Amino acid sequence: MSAQKFEAFLAKLYVNDQARSRFLADPRREVLGAGLTEDDWVALEKIDWAGLELAAASFARKRASRPRRKYILNLTRWLRRR
Repeated sequence: MSAQKFEAFLAKLYVNDQARSRFLADPRREVLGAGLTEDDWVALEKIDWAGLELAAASFARKRASRPRRKYILNLTRWLRRR
């Protein structure tokens, strides 16, 4: 099991709605298609589906509540010119 690949796959599930939908529709196919192992599949098979959705929604709300980075950079540049 590649911990880095496994963690990247989980992170993608948390932040990418389309990837999460594909995973929920056919989890085994998505896991193996991502290059993960059978052991990874066994671990992900036991995932708390409701918890996955709740965490993803929570992360989305947090991302939406933060000011956009580009806006902050532009504001910072503008203030430096003053």
